[in-house]
Amino acid sequence: MVILTASDLGHAFGAADLFSGLNVTLEAKERVGLVGPNGVGKTTLLLILAGLLEPARGGVQRARDLTLGYLRQEAVLTFAGQDNSVFAEMLTVFGDLRALEGRLRDLEARMAVGDMSEGLLEEYGRLQTRYEAGGGYDYQVDIKRVLQGLGFPAETWDLPLTHLSGGQKTRLLLGRLLLEKPDLLILDEPTNHLDVTAVEWLERTLRQWHGALIIVSHDRYFLDRVVNQVWELRPDGLRSYRGDYSSYVQQRQAQWERERKLFDAEQERLEKELEFVRKNIAGGSADAARGRLKRLTRDILLLETHGVAALEGGQTWLQIGERVRTFSANEAARRLRQLQAPAAGPPRLNIRLQAETRSARSVLRSKSLVIGYPDKPLFTTEPIQLDRGDCAALLGPNGSGKSTLLRTLLGELAPLQGTPILGEGVQVGYFAQAHEQLNPRNRVIDELLAHRPMTPEDARNTLAHYLFRGDDVFKRISALSGGERGRLALALLAADGANFLLLDEPTNHLDIPSQEALQAVLEQFDGAILLVSHDRYLVSRLANQIWEIGVEAAGDGRMSAFHGRYEDYLRWREDSMQQVAAGPEPAFDWVDDLAAPPVGKQAQREQAHRRYALQGAIEDAEAWLEQLTYRLKHARMGADAARVAALEAEVTAVTARLADLHAEWDALG
Repeated sequence: MVILTASDLGHAFGAADLFSGLNVTLEAKERVGLVGPNGVGKTTLLLILAGLLEPARGGVQRARDLTLGYLRQEAVLTFAGQDNSVFAEMLTVFGDLRALEGRLRDLEARMAVGDMSEGLLEEYGRLQTRYEAGGGYDYQVDIKRVLQGLGFPAETWDLPLTHLSGGQKTRLLLGRLLLEKPDLLILDEPTNHLDVTAVEWLERTLRQWHGALIIVSHDRYFLDRVVNQVWELRPDGLRSYRGDYSSYVQQRQAQWERERKLFDAEQERLEKELEFVRKNIAGGSADAARGRLKRLTRDILLLETHGVAALEGGQTWLQIGERVRTFSANEAARRLRQLQAPAAGPPRLNIRLQAETRSARSVLRSKSLVIGYPDKPLFTTEPIQLDRGDCAALLGPNGSGKSTLLRTLLGELAPLQGTPILGEGVQVGYFAQAHEQLNPRNRVIDELLAHRPMTPEDARNTLAHYLFRGDDVFKRISALSGGERGRLALALLAADGANFLLLDEPTNHLDIPSQEALQAVLEQFDGAILLVSHDRYLVSRLANQIWEIGVEAAGDGRMSAFHGRYEDYLRWREDSMQQVAAGPEPAFDWVDDLAAPPVGKQAQREQAHRRYALQGAIEDAEAWLEQLTYRLKHARMGADAARVAALEAEVTAVTARLADLHAEWDALG
């Protein structure tokens, strides 16, 4: 069923059209990823579809009674002036259920003092049925699940909203929208303020979403996991592709190639027409030549006004109905030369990362490093070995010490224990996510010239590869956007000619075309790479090692090294968690098993993953037991003996399971 239709949408800022002639339809269960270069109008289109902005042209029709939720990129003002706590704000979603709950409490109080009149019991049964059908026994558990999933631990639930950061408010608004469960959920960069664990939780939630989704995100891996359709917004319009993000990339490439072939074939045909006209315009076939010149004029005009889309749709010069002046042969030739071939996508970075010298085969090795600060050790590494051509992705929660490890390898910090050994001929290049190496007082061109001597002309040519053209090169760095600063930092990195790259969130603030360009050049880089990134698509394409920092307690973290691709690592992690969730394998000599602590690095990794999975299993069991206990209480009041017996049996089973989980947790120490 179609729930939303947009026809001939257009919008402009001042005299410049942002987009025009957009037509889209959305089905009830579709999950759409909206992609396109920065500045093309994605957020504006979302606002129009959500009914928060009137288009300059066209209109949007929405299904009757359609409920809609919209998440802005930043929700700082969403809770302005509200004095609710985090948990109390989530409770506001369930106002009707809570009113029903209050009525049930009143009836229970009357029954508790002996009022068992037929009318009261009948009303109580009817309200209890409505309460259960509406999720009354589940909503508090749902709130806790959503808050924990989005990175709000229990100790933050009583915080006033005024104490939250802008990022926390955006996450809280996302949580409220998920609990409201609108028919259409529109999300503008929902992963911006989430760590990897929260993003993975959100992916699982949205894959099971009951309604429709429209999502703008620079996270290509997230789009791959969630969407089943991609809308690509370009300066020349909007195109729709079926499938996930990876499928869209393949279809788009095939379309670019098809459009270029169509254009080349049409241009060749028109040149042959022009050649006939020139040969015959003054001879015995002048009438035929003039007729062909008239058709040639209209074919050229069609290509100029409608581009290659006219050829793809089978359009002809006959569709230009107005009277036009026929070109001369010379003018037709000039305009043929000026026809623009279809672009292979939007303007994109032309990055050139080449190592000036070749390093030794072993780029980095170390037995055991202790990373951190004298008063605050962060983690100990396993033995690590990174060779030329390797890429290691460094993963871990925020604050675990990823950037600290990079600074240690750069020599800015000394390890608390151990020594990182760089191979012979290794030259290190560093990309910092905060771009703190940039001087905000410099102009763009001055920053490059200060980094590496070259002529101003060469500097401008180099910066053009990073989309700094014309007067852009004279902008002050303090006036650059996040994306522009990232592109300049990449230009400086390329100028280093390093053979060992330390990359700290290199795709932050880059639009998808720029991410794709960076990914392509890193895939061809013949040196070594140590990558810190939340961009799992980039990690998936580049990494052949996963270095994971697990934090058990302050100063007690460990960094393990998994040799394999990112997907292999995810499968191994999932298998480990499933083994824990299934419980320990039965063994007759279980006392001896517990008495023998695991030894070796692999066993330590497995123990850490068991502990992590156990914590989640215990939290789930406790939440379910709380819900069952609540249901049992109400079932006893309703005098439903069969339901009471079934719930009592389930409470017994969950209690026993919880005891087993706690026993295993205690055994792990």
